[in-house]
Amino acid sequence: MTKIYVFPGQGSQSTGMGANLFDRYPKLTAQASDLLGYDIQALCLQNPDNALNQTNFTQPALYVVNAFTYLQQLEEHGQADYLAGHSLGEYSALMAANVFDFITGLQLVKKRGELMQQVTNGGMAAVVGINSAIIIEEMHGVENLDIANYNSPTQTVISGNKEAITNITAKLEQRGARVIPLKVSGAFHSRFMGKIAAEFGEFLNSFNFNEPKMPVIANINAQPYAPGSVPVNLTMQIDHSVQWVKTVQFLMKQADPTFTEIGPGKVLSGLIRQMRN
Repeated sequence: MTKIYVFPGQGSQSTGMGANLFDRYPKLTAQASDLLGYDIQALCLQNPDNALNQTNFTQPALYVVNAFTYLQQLEEHGQADYLAGHSLGEYSALMAANVFDFITGLQLVKKRGELMQQVTNGGMAAVVGINSAIIIEEMHGVENLDIANYNSPTQTVISGNKEAITNITAKLEQRGARVIPLKVSGAFHSRFMGKIAAEFGEFLNSFNFNEPKMPVIANINAQPYAPGSVPVNLTMQIDHSVQWVKTVQFLMKQADPTFTEIGPGKVLSGLIRQMRN
């Protein structure tokens, strides 16, 4: 059996997440709150002012809950053979592989969330019910639109100019799709994030990273992290597509793959189940 731990990203947050974990890891909870400048436990459990749905709060909160869920999993079931995370979840996978420690990862995620929160011109939409080849066909000649996430064979997220998303929606619906606008502040995982990616890349250069202790499958190419690739991969992840379909396909080729989702919700478990059926 090949044990595979996968970590969810933005969109999996919910009020009350991590309820049984903060008291289990009080020192790390205190360290996280000190670094962030607010009570991380109160944010996750009470969600004041609906802050959990603001990117600069969402990302640190999910990272912390993912990390604590992993520590509990590690104590009870041991290490995985392979690790992967969806977008933000990739940071949890890298922490689990000892590329950086909990607090260093939180520093990275805090900065990432702050930068991404600044992006306000653009949008994203989930396209459900048709495959990505049809979407790409309909995108031909449409400017200011990219594919952000290849989530499953019948779920793809497009990202870019809001007008471009509106203009292509009718075409996609005629091809049998449901198009669901996402509640995000900007066009994440698209060319419109280039400036943010460059700024984040400069920030990453001030850190030293360990090589993964076990394979982590990268969002940008669905391959295990190569030596020395952490800063480049995490920089490119911001303005490139999340190759989740290819990631799961790679992992399914391992001997008797067993997936466990580490974090709140079951979004990734559902996507993986689609690919297994």
